[in-house]
Amino acid sequence: SSGINAEYGGARYTILGHAERRHVFSEGNGQIGAKTAAALASGLVVIACIGEKEEEREGGKTMDVCIEQLTTFRDNIGDNWAKVVIAYEPVWAIGTGKVATPEIAQETHSQIRSWLAANVSADVA
Repeated sequence: SSGINAEYGGARYTILGHAERRHVFSEGNGQIGAKTAAALASGLVVIACIGEKEEEREGGKTMDVCIEQLTTFRDNIGDNWAKVVIAYEPVWAIGTGKVATPEIAQETHSQIRSWLAANVSADVA
C-alpha cells in the first residue's frame, strides 16, 4: 500500500485532490476521502488540494466547489487537522494565461477560513 511504501521511502507528506488527479484521472471525492483517511492512518501529512475550474469560477460556483471538496476532506480527517494543510489551487489559472491575483487568492482564502471556522473549528481555521 502507499502508506507502507511511504514509510520505507521516507515520505512524510502526500498531495491529495490535486487537479490532475481529479480532472485527468477522474478521481472522485470518494476516492480522495478514502486516500485521506489511509494517509493519515499511516502517519503522513496530507496536503489537501481544493479549487475550481474556469467554468465554475465564471459561473460564480467557486465556493460551492471548494465547500464540496472541503467537506470530503473534513469527513475523513477526524481529529487529525494538525496533520493537514489546505492548498487552494485555482485550476482555471493553470496553463490558461489567466492569473489568480493575490486579491483573488486572499478573497477565496478568507471564505475557506470562514467555512472552516463554522464547520470544523476556529482553531483549524
